[in-house]
Amino acid sequence: MDLNGKYRFFVNFTILLSVFLTFLSCGILDENSDIDSYYVTGSGENKDKFKVLFNLLQKEEGGSEGEFAVTREIAASLARLGEYEKLIHFLSARIIRNPSDPYNGYYYMMIAYAHIQRNSEPIAALYFDMILKNYPDLVINDESSIHLVCLKHLIEINDIPERQAWYYNELITRFPEKIDLGTAYFMLGLASEQIGDWNGAIAAFTNYLPFTGTIIPGFPNADQYAKQHVDYSRITKDWTFESLPALRAAIEAAIDAGSPNTLMRYQAKANFFARSWEQMEADNVRMTAFNLSQFMYGNRIRYAPTLDASSNANEAFLRTTGWSVSLNVWYLYFRKINFPQDPEIHGRWEWAGIYYGEKF
Repeated sequence: MDLNGKYRFFVNFTILLSVFLTFLSCGILDENSDIDSYYVTGSGENKDKFKVLFNLLQKEEGGSEGEFAVTREIAASLARLGEYEKLIHFLSARIIRNPSDPYNGYYYMMIAYAHIQRNSEPIAALYFDMILKNYPDLVINDESSIHLVCLKHLIEINDIPERQAWYYNELITRFPEKIDLGTAYFMLGLASEQIGDWNGAIAAFTNYLPFTGTIIPGFPNADQYAKQHVDYSRITKDWTFESLPALRAAIEAAIDAGSPNTLMRYQAKANFFARSWEQMEADNVRMTAFNLSQFMYGNRIRYAPTLDASSNANEAFLRTTGWSVSLNVWYLYFRKINFPQDPEIHGRWEWAGIYYGEKF
C-alpha cells in the first residue's frame, strides 16, 4: 500500500477506536469476550481502552495492517503506563503464535525497546541483532527503517570492535543519506584499527577526509588523526629514527653544522606543523610555507643541554633559541610514531613539529 493509503488507514483506525470507546461507555459492546485480564491494566479509562483494543484485535485478520495497528497501539499503551513486562509478554506470545507474521520484526524492536527501559541493554542488543539478521526491513507509516533504528542502538550498546566495524559498514552501505557520513567513516576507521584491519582503516580514513570539519564527540583531533594515517600509508617513511637519542643527536648535529637542508630532511613528511602554543591543531602552519635557511642564515642557533622536563616515553620537547628577533624561542617537538599498520615505522621516532615561544 502507498504512504497516502497507509496514512488514511491509521487515521481511520484512530476514528474507529474513538467510536468503539463511545460504544463501550454506553454499554453497547460485549465486555464478556475472551480477553486476558492480565493486560487490562491502569485506571478505569485505560482499562476501557484496553478492552476496546482487544475486542478490535479479535476481529482483525491475522497478519493484516489492521491487526498490526491494533497490536502496536496495545503495546504502545502498555509502554506509556510503564508496563514493560506485560508488553514483552504480550508481543512475545503473539510472535510465538504467529511466526510468519510480516510485522514480527517490528514487534521484536518494541520488545528490545522495553528491555532498554528495564536497563537490560545486553538483552535488547540480542533482539536488535536478531532483527537485522533474520527479519526484513520495515518502514511503517513513514517512520525510520527498523534496521536503521537497530543499528543505531547497537552502536550505543555493543562496543566490541568487530561488531562496531560491521555496524558502521552496514550504516554506510545501506543508509548513506540517513546518517552523518563523516562520523560513520571515522568511527569505522577506528574500529578497523582495533581489529587489525589496516587496509580497512586506511580506506575509511581516506573516505573521511572529504568530511573534514565534522564534529565527532570525544575526538577533537579527528581531522589530524585521519590525515596522519592516510599520509603515513602513502609516503616513503625515510625520516624516522630508531630511538629518541638517535633523533636528537641527528637534529643537534644539523644545528651545529648550520645546515637547514639537513634539518629539513629530518622533518616528518606527514603532518609536520609549526604553530604557537595557543593555536589549535586545525590552525597548523606547514613548514613548506617558509624556508628554514631564512631563520638560520647569520644566526647562531643554540639548543638546551637536556630535553624539557615535560618530555615522556611518547613525546619530547627540545628548547632552541636564536632563530629570529620576533620568534627567538622554538621548541622542537619529537614524537614516537603510533602506526601499527606499518611495523617498520611503528614505535620509531620522528621530528613532528615546532612550537613557537616559551612553554608555560
